[in-house]
Amino acid sequence: MSKKVRIGNVTIGGGEAIAVQSMTNTPTKDAQATLEQIGRLAACGCDIVRASVPDSQSAVAFKEICAKSPIPVVADIHFDYKLAIAAIENGAAKIRINPGNLGGESKLKPVADCLKSHHIPVRVGVNGGSLDKKYLGMPLPEAMCESALEYCSMLERHGVQDIVISVKSSDVKAMVECNRLLNKRCDYPLHLGVTEAGLYTQGLVKSAIGIGALLLDGIGDTIRVSLTDDPVKEVDAAAEILKAIGKYSKPYVEIISCPTCARTEINVKELAEKVREYTMGVNKYLQIAVMGCIVNGIGESAHCDIGVAGGKDRSALFKDGKILAMVPNENLMKALLEEIDKL
Repeated sequence: MSKKVRIGNVTIGGGEAIAVQSMTNTPTKDAQATLEQIGRLAACGCDIVRASVPDSQSAVAFKEICAKSPIPVVADIHFDYKLAIAAIENGAAKIRINPGNLGGESKLKPVADCLKSHHIPVRVGVNGGSLDKKYLGMPLPEAMCESALEYCSMLERHGVQDIVISVKSSDVKAMVECNRLLNKRCDYPLHLGVTEAGLYTQGLVKSAIGIGALLLDGIGDTIRVSLTDDPVKEVDAAAEILKAIGKYSKPYVEIISCPTCARTEINVKELAEKVREYTMGVNKYLQIAVMGCIVNGIGESAHCDIGVAGGKDRSALFKDGKILAMVPNENLMKALLEEIDKL
């Protein structure tokens, strides 16, 4: 089991709930815009947020962002160790550094000293596209693993113990293999993600395969789904991955709906979307079924709290697998929502 590491008020590792992360894409120097985006991310279930600190203006704004953010903020640092120190001093809950571009151990020591004095953790983030040249002759999974562990050893030499590792690649297979290697060789908490995964559909599929495979093996403590899209969609996607494998720790409403076929007599898509919209923000675990026909609909969703199975003129409204009523299709939505309100 991995070690526990505390990031602000969130603890990862050691069997704690898997934390969902995302990253802002606003200019960090625009504190107001960045805080607005963080607010939206927090509202949809993001536990930890990361923001780039690419320059001194961003480092100054980072102080306000950390002070006002409703969730812990991680500083993403590349190239300039002085920006890492500034971000730590300005309230970062954690920093993320890349061993391939910080500038060696001489630049790492002052960062390590600052981490210790402020009692915050560090994430060693290795990307397949920015490895030290000495690893380039190795297979990618082994190269990323060795690079991450080497940097962790440097940090430990300077007294830093609270370390998280992320090894990311746009190659899903390499990312999975590397995290499996790390899981065998260390007990640091692992942050999972497929980097540069692409637009929504492609990115979701690649992330679900890579992150899901590892989580099903019991590997991973926090996740980010990287998408070329609104960061809020990253959080939604991460939640869906966790729900699919039974690892989502917060109460939620699950809509179970069929793909429809020639037997379908009701508008399943419209009905399911309206139910989802109606139940947004409901703080309890419920399963609600919207099935296109009565042939298999009730049997396949007998485990659901409430549901409907469509018919030509009338549809079955059922609860816990038993039919409550046969409802005219024009009244189906109203009847379903009334029963949902009773749950």
